[in-house]
Amino acid sequence: MDDEMEGGKLGPYQDRPRTFPNMRSKPYTPLIFRILMRINVRVLFILALLGLGAVFYVGARTSPIIVFVFTVCIISFLISIYLTKWVLSKDEGPPEMVQISDAIRDGAEGFFRTQYGTISKMAVLLALVILSIYLFRSTTPQQESSGLGRSTSAFITVAAFLLGALCSGIAGYVGMWVSVRANVRVSSAARRSAREALQIAVRAGGFSALVVVGMAGSMKVTDLPLLLVGYGFGASFVALFAQLGGGIYTKAADVGADLVGKVEQGIPEDDPRNPAVIADLVGDNVGDCAARGADLFESIAAEIISAMILGGTMAQRCKIEDPSGFILFPLVVHSFDLVISSVGIFSIRGTCDTGVIGAMEDPMAILQKGYSVTIVLAVVTFGLSTRWMLYTEQAPSAWLNFALCGLVGIMTAYVFVWITKYYTDYKHEPVRTLALSSTTGHGTNIIAGISLGLESTALPVLVISAAIISAFWLGHTSGLVDDAGNPTGGLFGTAVATMGMLSTAAYVLTMDMFGPIADNAGGIVEMSQQPESVREITDVLDAVGNTTKATTKGFAIGSAALASFLLFSAYMDEVAAFAHVPFKEVDIAIPEVFVGGLLGSMLIFLFSAWACAAVGRTAQEVVNEVRRQFIERPGIMDYKEKPDYGRCVAIVASASLREMIKPGALAIVSPIVVGLVFRILGFYTGQPLLGAKVVAAMLMFATVSGILMALFLNTAGGAWDNAKKYIETGALGGKGSDCHKAAITGDTVGDPFKDTAGPSIHVLIKMLATITLVMAPIFL
Repeated sequence: MDDEMEGGKLGPYQDRPRTFPNMRSKPYTPLIFRILMRINVRVLFILALLGLGAVFYVGARTSPIIVFVFTVCIISFLISIYLTKWVLSKDEGPPEMVQISDAIRDGAEGFFRTQYGTISKMAVLLALVILSIYLFRSTTPQQESSGLGRSTSAFITVAAFLLGALCSGIAGYVGMWVSVRANVRVSSAARRSAREALQIAVRAGGFSALVVVGMAGSMKVTDLPLLLVGYGFGASFVALFAQLGGGIYTKAADVGADLVGKVEQGIPEDDPRNPAVIADLVGDNVGDCAARGADLFESIAAEIISAMILGGTMAQRCKIEDPSGFILFPLVVHSFDLVISSVGIFSIRGTCDTGVIGAMEDPMAILQKGYSVTIVLAVVTFGLSTRWMLYTEQAPSAWLNFALCGLVGIMTAYVFVWITKYYTDYKHEPVRTLALSSTTGHGTNIIAGISLGLESTALPVLVISAAIISAFWLGHTSGLVDDAGNPTGGLFGTAVATMGMLSTAAYVLTMDMFGPIADNAGGIVEMSQQPESVREITDVLDAVGNTTKATTKGFAIGSAALASFLLFSAYMDEVAAFAHVPFKEVDIAIPEVFVGGLLGSMLIFLFSAWACAAVGRTAQEVVNEVRRQFIERPGIMDYKEKPDYGRCVAIVASASLREMIKPGALAIVSPIVVGLVFRILGFYTGQPLLGAKVVAAMLMFATVSGILMALFLNTAGGAWDNAKKYIETGALGGKGSDCHKAAITGDTVGDPFKDTAGPSIHVLIKMLATITLVMAPIFL
């Protein structure tokens, strides 16, 4: 075969079975999955019953709330196993589809193993640093009262950090594991009907969403909330590197494939003649599925942690007899999230429509319908859980105020999804205007895209501001007061609003996972040269997937903004506990504190710059490699020679692992260095809390700049991509026109914006908050 290839004696692809490179001899499945796949359904059922029995026994000894949470988590895992079996029972289509899918799976799993190997080494190093800090520091009054020694709390914090890192890694793996298996089944279903393809993609996304949210919900509660912080830091540490590495991988391959394939050679997207096409499809899985799974897991973990800390401290201040309701409330909300999101996922059913586009319903409308079902159920269940958990004799109407806080959060989530959809879906004005600007050339397309991105920050900021203030006041006026008669519910109100916002997280994550699966399916259809009608179906699904990916990013930023607001106050409480002096506000008029703020904003810009530059550098390597193959193997263009896909995969994998270290290290090292430098300065100038104050300012400014930056990057990138998709539907000259080429330039610029720098910033914001909490002792 190889000799024939070198001699160029092969007929066109259509005349012979099309083969694609296998990058590894035997497929690799982790042991746990191999065991789960072999288990008989009856055995699973018996195991589940035994598990439930054990949980009820534990729950009867502790609290009925824990029984409820664990039961729901177990049921959701069973539902996700059912969804997996359902998706995997679908056919994989003709052999050429299966070969492409295997190549993608091999590439994704190979990269995933290498990437997480690198991340785990860094995590162990960091764990040793945390251990040494905690072994040589003073203990807080809370630790002394609970009887935990210095070494015990140090080891528990490190264990929590490593556990958080492990769970975040599992969340990422689950996302990727299902997407590399679902993609080929979606392409196969698209040959039959559009609705079936949509249903498979949604259920595959639903599997990973339920597992990720279920894992976050089953965290065990401790009496020492500060130990939970180590968990949150571990989760965000892994999420940051997963998002950076995966984002650089996917976008470098995408940009390289587009620039040479579409613009220079004029071949369609995902054409089998493009040497970078497999690397591009692998990237969708490692960048979008794996990284977003880790990202949302970390969002939910950070938010549960901060809400538990706030609920516990508020219950103590108000002298509530049984504080467990306030502490366990977030877990109950997330248990309900699993239930209502499952209902939402199952509300999308396959119907007997033909594969004709005319007869095809708009996939976005179907997904929106499922989302509306989930939102309505969320409002009901949230009201019920506030009445059940937050009713107290001291303030009988407080639960109602908190239910309204939750409603504020749910509405914020809905409005956020709607705003992002307005700015990134090509049915609406902004993207169409952007597409129109491509008719006058590349430059006007870039100007229009950047201005659209800048404009799109305004509405979300107004919505978040309204949400924070109204939730704070609803909590403040709830009637809960401390000994001195001061109202104390304000911050907890904001926490409840954050929970409201994340109370549909599993469904939103499902919509997000839908995007890369549909994108991959389109690639497999194009590479295996299926009829045009099949490609039309996957194109529509892909465009909808772009919008759902953008909406999830909007959702993730909104929740990051609210969660970091909560983590500020947790940080200030912790500093006060260590320093034994009250620490209530940060004064920006002090020059050092103002400088800390400036450094925080600079961090965001520098981080974004390094992330985008990494994509640019790696993409240049890909472009050169693809050009080299087209020059050295002229037979590629008329299907006489086969491109070397493995070469591009290897280039992108090694480059992305190399490039993710620099921006990631910047994020971890800078707050620690700033805190230490100003702590020393404060020591010599007689300002004992200076280090902690400067870090607090850095954290606040970085959060504010980060929210705006991420909104700008995500929306501009999503709009550029969909403007190109809109032209590809035949508008303004269609594929191959000058207008289309200008739109491809915009899409290429937007790629690192929306899939590398933007999503990494949400994780960065929350990681800064958790790292300052963990490192607080060294700033004093």
